[in-house]
Amino acid sequence: MGLAGLRIVLVEPAGPINVGSIARAMKNFGLQQLVLVNPQCDRLSVEALRMAVHAKEILESAVIVATLPEALQGCVRAVATTARVRDWEAPLENPRTALPWLIEQPTQPAALIFGREDRGLSNEELNYAQRFIRIPTSESYASLNLATAVAICCYELAQYAESPEIQTPQETELAPLELVESYYQQLESLLLNIGYLYPHTAASRMEKFRQIYNRTHLQTKEVTMLLGILRQVEWALKTPRKDEKL
Repeated sequence: MGLAGLRIVLVEPAGPINVGSIARAMKNFGLQQLVLVNPQCDRLSVEALRMAVHAKEILESAVIVATLPEALQGCVRAVATTARVRDWEAPLENPRTALPWLIEQPTQPAALIFGREDRGLSNEELNYAQRFIRIPTSESYASLNLATAVAICCYELAQYAESPEIQTPQETELAPLELVESYYQQLESLLLNIGYLYPHTAASRMEKFRQIYNRTHLQTKEVTMLLGILRQVEWALKTPRKDEKL
């Protein structure tokens, strides 16, 4: 699968010229899968098709979805891009360091997520990724055009994919992101139920849990075990103890 199986995910892109330019850059470097989350422009407009030049088929085959979780369906690895320094423990990495991780195991679907042209990704959207990159730019003008950012990342991925020194790690069955997300949702529900979380602070506290688990790169069997623990705890909370008076 490799580069051909890597999804470029654009969240609410607003500029058809950007979308067309991104399709062209993807084809330049051997990427084929484009996913648009709630796009704010027509990917098949005259402007987009003109900028795509000989990559029109990427625009035509692009998948349109309503939400980011839908875009990540089936993926086991996801890297998100951000230009802002955020107050959390997850580090912002250089693309050259982090992006190879997406294609180290080429048989496993992965995604590279880009945010809106004007404000990037929200904190909630960043929660769906496991690693985060920031493209280093000059302090005098740090803001990058969306299509330029995608092109830089595609170039870095292609350089790694073509390197003769690549050693593919032993395959591990990483858990699909939707399975991990279901665990987070059930964990949050349980922690609210027992009073460990409060509704007004649940989102920020859950971000910490996500960061802890995302660093471990959970496998399917591990998530299944964690879900089993949650189910057992929920059962225990609902079941009176034998020595408890009814």
